[in-house]
Amino acid sequence: MAEEEKTEVKSEAKPKTKSSSGKNIGMAVIAYIIFFLPLLTDAKDDPFVKFHVKQGLTLLIFSILVSVLGSVIPVLGWFIIAPIGSLIALILFILGIVNALNGKEQPLPLIGQYAENFKF
Repeated sequence: MAEEEKTEVKSEAKPKTKSSSGKNIGMAVIAYIIFFLPLLTDAKDDPFVKFHVKQGLTLLIFSILVSVLGSVIPVLGWFIIAPIGSLIALILFILGIVNALNGKEQPLPLIGQYAENFKF
């Protein structure tokens, strides 16, 4: 009986990074936080992770564009472009992470189609 308890504890302590379908969900989620980090690991060969890395990079470019336009354009940028663009970026960020956690390869709305242009 003591051996059963030890094996149960060992199986619970083991972190799961891949789903039952073999997708590397952990690296796909990290791709939205730091897009290039999965490219530095063995996950760079996983098509699921590459998809989310491209989506994360597209989201980063969108966020930078919103930030630049929001700070360069007086009044309109400060009070309309920056807040609304930042809110859209936050929603897309959350949506991307949810898609990765659910094992989906669904492009982000509005900007997801541009991710296909990246070749790596």
